[in-house]
Amino acid sequence: MVQKYQSPVRVYKHPFELIMAAYERRFPTCPLIPMFVDSDTVSEFRSEDGAIHVIERRCKLDVDAPRLLKKIAGVDYVYFVQKNSLNSRERTLHIEAHNETFSNRVIINEHCCYSVHPENEDWTCFEQSASLDIKSFFGFESTVEKIAMKQYTSNIKKGKEIIEYYLRQLEEEGITFVPRWTPPSLTASSEAAFSCKKQPVSTAVVTPDTALMEGLSSEALSNIAGAPELVVGTPDDKLDADYIKRYLGDLTPLQESCLIRLRQWLQETHKGKIPKDEHILRFLRARDFNIDKAREILCQSLTWRKQHQVDYILDTWNPPQVLQDYYAGGWHHHDKDGRPLYVLRLGQMDTKGLVRALGEEALLRYVLSINEEGLRRCEENTKVFGRPISSWTCLVDLEGLNMRHLWRPGVKALLRIIEVVEANYPETLGRLLILRAPRVFPVLWTLVSPFIDDNTRRKFLIYAGNDYQGPGGLLDYIDREIIPDFLSGECMCEVPEGGLVPKSLYRTAEELENEDLKLWTETIYQSASVFKGAPHEILIQIVDASSVITWDFDVCKGDIVFNIYHSKRSPQPPKKDSLGTHGLTSPGGNNVQLIDKVWQLGRDYSMVESPLICKEGESVQGSHVTRWPGFYILQWRFHSMPACAATNLPRVDDVLASLQVSSHKCKVMYYTELIGSADFRGSMTSLESSHSGFSQLSAATTSSSQSHSSSTVSRWRLC
Repeated sequence: MVQKYQSPVRVYKHPFELIMAAYERRFPTCPLIPMFVDSDTVSEFRSEDGAIHVIERRCKLDVDAPRLLKKIAGVDYVYFVQKNSLNSRERTLHIEAHNETFSNRVIINEHCCYSVHPENEDWTCFEQSASLDIKSFFGFESTVEKIAMKQYTSNIKKGKEIIEYYLRQLEEEGITFVPRWTPPSLTASSEAAFSCKKQPVSTAVVTPDTALMEGLSSEALSNIAGAPELVVGTPDDKLDADYIKRYLGDLTPLQESCLIRLRQWLQETHKGKIPKDEHILRFLRARDFNIDKAREILCQSLTWRKQHQVDYILDTWNPPQVLQDYYAGGWHHHDKDGRPLYVLRLGQMDTKGLVRALGEEALLRYVLSINEEGLRRCEENTKVFGRPISSWTCLVDLEGLNMRHLWRPGVKALLRIIEVVEANYPETLGRLLILRAPRVFPVLWTLVSPFIDDNTRRKFLIYAGNDYQGPGGLLDYIDREIIPDFLSGECMCEVPEGGLVPKSLYRTAEELENEDLKLWTETIYQSASVFKGAPHEILIQIVDASSVITWDFDVCKGDIVFNIYHSKRSPQPPKKDSLGTHGLTSPGGNNVQLIDKVWQLGRDYSMVESPLICKEGESVQGSHVTRWPGFYILQWRFHSMPACAATNLPRVDDVLASLQVSSHKCKVMYYTELIGSADFRGSMTSLESSHSGFSQLSAATTSSSQSHSSSTVSRWRLC
């Protein structure tokens, strides 16, 4: 594989002629580069007018390689051929170098260029590129590649220091100015050269020695050697080393090279908006500066941004009022490193209510707008603090986290959001502070963490209870005066407090489907009608004991009774009613009944949970850890009102509710999922022992929760 290197433009704030005087002092040897032992002049050419000076040297290098490798290779020194072409008229120096030793096994090419800064003629620019291609090397190809790149990068780092060293040396000798080249007085030879100049010549770059062989005059040669395409481009085309350090941070030479090469590739091939350098750098960091992998994910992200018009989201999209009122997150000053600080009170947020009221797509779009705002704030803080700031800090307060936040469709929506953010906003999270994590948190972490990149996970700091107030806590990362008031700080935080989203704002599956919102069009929920005498049942087969059955359903109409049964026998699907063959529908509608009417409770099947009565309008959420393999049946059946008795009259509310149920029909929308024991093992203890009663969410949840069956671990959640 060919290794390539491309440097940023290095700017010396000195005239070109003074830089050349310093550069010449590097020869015939340079004590500042220990590996550069000596150099001999092989050939030299100087034009008649002195504008062109070409010198070719054979350089002797003592490469820092293991003695064994040198012995196997049979050499103590490595020789390079370096050709320097100075054009004083155009004020450029082109340096070409290639290896002479092992040239049939290893191919090394380097090109460097000194030229005048395009915007300031008293400054000098320097840039270089190189390639390394190892064909074969006695089976040590990988070792040689590492040694070569190590040597090369160390010399690159010293390059600017060496020039500055010799500039100081010149200054100490009283040399602070070197006059520019001026053409000699017009002579017959120069007139002849002028006549040659008028003849058309190729626009291709011709090396001086080739030009002499073709009989071109010195002045024609100087014009060709100084062709415009050899001059350093404008700042829009190149990256400046000082700019990189100021706005992007300290990068190694190879990291700088990856950034410049990927940026050039985008400029040459990408049709559309080129991302900012900071954004390109994030993708390189996310793939450890593997340019091919970074290019792949960056191109995918650029296509995604264009398809969804993400570049314009802050200007064209306004969050719905529900998000503004109930999404408990917002920007809040900055941390001690100058990173923008985002505060998310996840424990106070009704995730289920937001998804039911908005759908997954609106939440995703809102999270994208938060990330876009974060990028904008990073740019602002870079200017304010005078140092590169490319990421932000997120503070997540989990007080109030409970089973409601483990609502499975909500977790799936969260996982999708994480997937999109990880793919399109890599390396934007500088630090994540998770505070007041309750015992239920390990369950959520078990579900979410596999979808988070390893580099991102290493930035997480998790504090339980009030640990964040002690040593190594919040004060290490955030100034005392900006700690939010709800964390015992003195700064008023304008982040919304969240709270329960009113069910009046919930939208039906049909409404969300009409808006092309994917969460509901993927049929996460199913609907079922429950008639008197015709319950709706679903069958779940359990192979491994200790698996977990989870459910979430809404009672849309009427009152129902929810049961869970177990049977060792496989229930048979119900036979079609004979009336159905004549085009008549049975009273059961779309409901399914699996428990055979001849089965006896306690013999053919057993009840594993006490019945749960659910009223119209309630949302029910829960889980059950299975104890035996076999078949579990979840049943929703019509709730019959108790018969009137002299000592036990029905309540007025119950009578009114019964009158509202037309044709003895109820309707539920439900979602169920089976979680394997391997995925859930070790989490149920934390899940069931959690008591987070601080927030209004947990208070509302706990007050309506019911626990049944001492032999099984289960919780019913009415949200």
